[in-house]
Amino acid sequence: MPKERKHSIGWWWRLLLIKIPAAFIVLSVLWVLLLKWCPVLFTPLMIQRSIEFRMDESFSTHFKWVPYEKISPEMARAVIASEDNLFEKHDGFDRKAIEQAREEVRTGKRKQMRGASTISQQTAKNVFLFPTRSYLRKGLEAYFTVLIEKIWGKERILEVYLNVIETGKGLYGVEAAAEECFNTTAAKLTRRQCCLIAACLPNPLKRNAAKPSSYVSSRAGQISALEPKLAYPSWIYHNKDNGGK
Repeated sequence: MPKERKHSIGWWWRLLLIKIPAAFIVLSVLWVLLLKWCPVLFTPLMIQRSIEFRMDESFSTHFKWVPYEKISPEMARAVIASEDNLFEKHDGFDRKAIEQAREEVRTGKRKQMRGASTISQQTAKNVFLFPTRSYLRKGLEAYFTVLIEKIWGKERILEVYLNVIETGKGLYGVEAAAEECFNTTAAKLTRRQCCLIAACLPNPLKRNAAKPSSYVSSRAGQISALEPKLAYPSWIYHNKDNGGK
């Protein structure tokens, strides 16, 4: 093989295996660092939904970023009770829930593996990735989950989650849900209202917190009943020194 050709092949291998991965790591870390302090202004899901509903004249995007201090602690309690009971304790992944989901598929209790995503994983997916189904996307989700756990920390993760999570058709974040569904603000949401919003999160395009079905209402009651049984860090209550129940 000519020397020039060997050099060309070696250059391409270095590009594919070293330079491109290194550039991705550097850029992704810088991206995560930037969002540790800056508000998230849009997400890939917002773009996807705008394309999906581009022919729907009734569709509009309602998104308003608010700092965690302007979100009711009841909302944080509700999503932790609903979505991720071990949020404060795990490192981004609930391995017990993942293993249980795998076991359900293995034993035939479920045909497909149910979701076992933590709030950290959902935040990584919402902020950095399009909601496709592929092993590549799951791998990138795990990568960004590790980054935000290490760089952001739990409080920032929850703040971002509550601001970008899809809460209805064209609604993103709890401030938008509070305004559209209850004519109030995220800071003034009641426990019941927060539980209704949380009950809609698994399927926000079909569930409506303002006009809850019997299932959504029942699920909100279950979330409310579970909340007192869980422990929460003091910052949940906007208080660094004094926690609560």
